Amino acid sequence: MKAALLGFGVVGGGVYTMLQEHPGWEVAYVLDKREFPELGEKLVHSIDTIVNDPAVDVVVEMMGGTKPAFDFVAAALKAGKHVVTSNKALIAAYYNELTALARENGVALRCTAAVGGGIPWLTSLERACSVDTIESISGIMNGTTNYILDVMTREGKEFAGVLKNAQELGYAEADPTADIDGWDIRRKLVISSNIAYGISIQEEDIPMSGIRGITAEDIAAFTEAGLVCRMIASSARTAEGISATVEPMLLPKGAPEAAVPLNYNRISYVGERLGIQAFFGQGAGRYPTAANCVRDCLDIEAGKRSFYADKAVPTTIRNEGSLRRYYVRANDAAAFADVAESKLGCGIVTRAIPVPEMYARAEKCSFFAALREE
Repeated sequence: MKAALLGFGVVGGGVYTMLQEHPGWEVAYVLDKREFPELGEKLVHSIDTIVNDPAVDVVVEMMGGTKPAFDFVAAALKAGKHVVTSNKALIAAYYNELTALARENGVALRCTAAVGGGIPWLTSLERACSVDTIESISGIMNGTTNYILDVMTREGKEFAGVLKNAQELGYAEADPTADIDGWDIRRKLVISSNIAYGISIQEEDIPMSGIRGITAEDIAAFTEAGLVCRMIASSARTAEGISATVEPMLLPKGAPEAAVPLNYNRISYVGERLGIQAFFGQGAGRYPTAANCVRDCLDIEAGKRSFYADKAVPTTIRNEGSLRRYYVRANDAAAFADVAESKLGCGIVTRAIPVPEMYARAEKCSFFAALREE
């Protein structure tokens, strides 16, 4: 089998090393705009070289972003080449287009590394969907925010200092917006929900809040109340349809997610018959992420020719029937006087209110987090 790699960064370098360790595999090309003398003639700068070579079986995309990644991946699929990608932004934004192209051209499209890094989350979800109805999915899908919240909880430090430390350790990007404001997590939730329920939803339909405004004082109040804050992505089948949110959530100290340390992930689904099954591991990193890309390549070599789901019914998120209590630290406390139920630290806890109502008031908050009712 011959592979072409799009991108030679952290993950691309890992895939290059690992693929060459497998007998019968050859990395024929590496496409990158930068120069890498050690790659010799394997390095190319045009996608045309790859799509026009009939000997290339699999294209592995690890460039990130949506442009030119979409154009390159679409060209590969149209040329009859299998595609493996770790690019969550690409799959979330072009889910319908790319899955349709793969079906039309009779090739595989696999993206296991796009959600959960090295965790076999999407492949496990695929297997579960083949024998059961998935009722809900939930969990920690971002190592950066989990690291920040975990260290703040254990060491009592302020957000800014812990974020800086995460950047120094390579857990957070120089621009951490996608992580701390929830964009990265929301893309992963879109992909997971689409596969779990056989639907197609839009990123912008899922309400999202992040941890940018959290303080050490908030954390201290949560700890005193026996609560732990984590960023939780969740979706579920409801009477109204599919509900979904990405938001900080206060969990009882004994909840499994509350014990997830540092930059780890924990994601679970609930099946109608299977019940709850959870997956824990490294959500990012060169070799964990590369391992899932290579595993996808090996599955294709073994004959895998499908995506994870065969349906993509256009669906609108409906959160009207989801009621939650929220911890709120507001710019103007009077703005929440009508829903306040009790005090907690510098904020209040609301009575159970519809999720859309909370997000309609979000601009009046310095920070808010849902309370999980056990």
